[in-house]
Amino acid sequence: MSSEPVLFALEGSQAFGHAVASELGVSLAAHEDRAFEDGEHKSRPLESMRGRDVYVLHTLFGEEALSVNDKLLRLLFFIATIKDAGAKRVTALLPYLSYARKDRRVKHQDPVTTRYVAQLFEAMGVDCVVALEVHNRGAFDNAFRCRTVHLEAHSLFVNTIIDRVGSEPVVIVSPDAGGTKRVDLFRDAWEATAGEQPPTAFLEKRRTDDEITGDAVVGDMTGRVAIIVDDMVASGITLLRAAEACKNKGATKVFGVITHALFGPGSEQLYRAGAMDQLFITDSVTPQRAPDGQGQVTTLAVAGLFAQAVRELHTD
Repeated sequence: MSSEPVLFALEGSQAFGHAVASELGVSLAAHEDRAFEDGEHKSRPLESMRGRDVYVLHTLFGEEALSVNDKLLRLLFFIATIKDAGAKRVTALLPYLSYARKDRRVKHQDPVTTRYVAQLFEAMGVDCVVALEVHNRGAFDNAFRCRTVHLEAHSLFVNTIIDRVGSEPVVIVSPDAGGTKRVDLFRDAWEATAGEQPPTAFLEKRRTDDEITGDAVVGDMTGRVAIIVDDMVASGITLLRAAEACKNKGATKVFGVITHALFGPGSEQLYRAGAMDQLFITDSVTPQRAPDGQGQVTTLAVAGLFAQAVRELHTD
């Protein structure tokens, strides 16, 4: 497509949107946001969309002002509005995709909400969905019938952590058996940068309702820096449990690598326990809700990943 891309960022995602726009060398497109007294809302673009290649950015985490469902519905309605206005193509840019964890049935008559969310996007006419490190890559790709682009921040983390580790040996750890594929990808990124492939390990984890049990560690971490890799942290219970297990098994330090720092109530325990030496997160969830001990948190910007995705999509 010859003309430059049109980039929108909805309420709550403007800071991230401006960062992506700066990387692209464009300005955010203007739109009107209007709230009505009865709680309804409307958004509309303030320039012609006819024949344009449009990108709408919104990070779908819940916060005090706007719930997950508020953000999701506003994004869906805005995408439909852009399509009705004659856009040639509309792409959703999602630093954090809500409901990505509910991708399968674990109990009788459970919902498969990931698929339902995909159907909503498709019903609004979205042409492509770009998301950063969803919970299950296979489920994400299979849920959508439109084009999907999955972005990964592994190389950004590796480039930062290698400088902190220096010559110390490392082990890449999954906090549960289900995250071993994510750990393999992180190890591949480490090997591409450092020229060596570190060992991996994982922890036993069993969840019954809201209770997490199991403390067995599979893998050797004696005398190594343990790098625990996970896609998101909410309460911090799983990460703290993994960090304590690594220290008990002889790890010299424990680093946490978390793409989506949801940091709900209770996450401050990550630092009070003293098991976590450093936490590396991205800015996919903004504004940051870092727990006590903010000096132990290093935040990496991922706007460049989205800007590069837009460049490649826009030029086909």
